[in-house]
Amino acid sequence: MSGFLRRLISPAAPTLQRDTVRLRLDDTEIDVLRVRDPRARRIKLSVDERGVRLTLPPRASLVMGERFLQLHRDWLSLQLRSYQAQNLPPPLVIGTPGLLPLRGQLLPLRWETGRYAHMQIDADGACLHWPARGTEATLRRTLREFYEARTRADVGRWLPRYLPGLPRAPARLRLKVMSSQWGSLAPDGSMALDLALVLGRPSAFEYVLVHELCHLIQANHSPAFWAEVEQRFPDWRAERDYFQLEGRRLKAMLRQLLTPAG
Repeated sequence: MSGFLRRLISPAAPTLQRDTVRLRLDDTEIDVLRVRDPRARRIKLSVDERGVRLTLPPRASLVMGERFLQLHRDWLSLQLRSYQAQNLPPPLVIGTPGLLPLRGQLLPLRWETGRYAHMQIDADGACLHWPARGTEATLRRTLREFYEARTRADVGRWLPRYLPGLPRAPARLRLKVMSSQWGSLAPDGSMALDLALVLGRPSAFEYVLVHELCHLIQANHSPAFWAEVEQRFPDWRAERDYFQLEGRRLKAMLRQLLTPAG
């Protein structure tokens, strides 16, 4: 089959068009990521730990997008103040004692000279062994490796408890930085979990694991699905409420830790 016929049968997925516009709010200016999305049906304004995003459907003009921004200036200011008030720990600075979020706690972090970068947890908190030539990229990579190892350790501790009641085990586990979700289960049985889960309290993390495992039984959110969750994790409502209160803060902390400054 020729490449032309293949493209006709399976057309390429439409691509997003992105640019950045400046918007003045009160006494400051912010960058707004403007995205033209072929799948969008209406203009949408959203705020998360990465910033402000304006989504335009194909037929919306740039003028319409600008008007939408101006109409929602007060809402946008309120959302940005909410993020700024999340009481995040100070960003980590190489060689400076700080605080390391882990499993619902802020551990004192100290630095010690080492041959290579790696993190250890002990009775005094967290110790980051640091090489003389360590860089910001080294720090971000070390933090990600540390959190991924802790996440997999938690899953490995909890998973055997729930496997006997499942039709099969997850095909594999992927750890991601998710913007809104906490987990997902693909049709092939592979599970994805948000790395920010390991920053929050362990019971909330365990609930998300149970939630996704129950999708191996019910691939929906029907009453039958929630009955499976209830049977395995009766306190799931309290953990759902926890994410409503603390979810944005957890995701913002992870972004701060893993995203280079500036």
